Amino acid sequence: MSTMTMRVGTENAGAGVRAAAVAAAGGLLAAGALHAVWVFSPWPLDSRAQFAAVVVGVEEAQLPSGPLTLAVAGALGAAAGLVLTGARPASRFGRARPVRAGLWAVSGVLVARGLGGLAASGLALGSAPPEFRHWDLLLYSPLCVVLGGLTGYVALRTRHRRT
Repeated sequence: MSTMTMRVGTENAGAGVRAAAVAAAGGLLAAGALHAVWVFSPWPLDSRAQFAAVVVGVEEAQLPSGPLTLAVAGALGAAAGLVLTGARPASRFGRARPVRAGLWAVSGVLVARGLGGLAASGLALGSAPPEFRHWDLLLYSPLCVVLGGLTGYVALRTRHRRT
């Protein structure tokens, strides 16, 4: 038997990790629910054209399809599940490689989206409408950075370490 063993960073995730996981999963689930609503409605806006400009940053004709929007909703729900599962490192699933890799992937994608959005909207790159840029700088991009950071924190604090 090898003298090198694996141990979990925190056998039972501490209160900070649990809080980060709940906050990240809650945000991801809320974003997923909004995407599911947007398949059928431009809520909270009045029209699809206004929704396209403010929320997506495109013309109405360029809006993503319903199935694609529903796929994003599903991906956000799956990401929330990964975060909650990964926050339980003592469980068999919480320490599984696909969950660990998934946590890092979710974190990376969200942080990249957030930082990319801040740069693109802040520097007025591309052809997005001013309404979208405003909300991208105020809400969409910062939210992505925060959710990605929380997910990365969960991944980092629950990683396996060699002893």
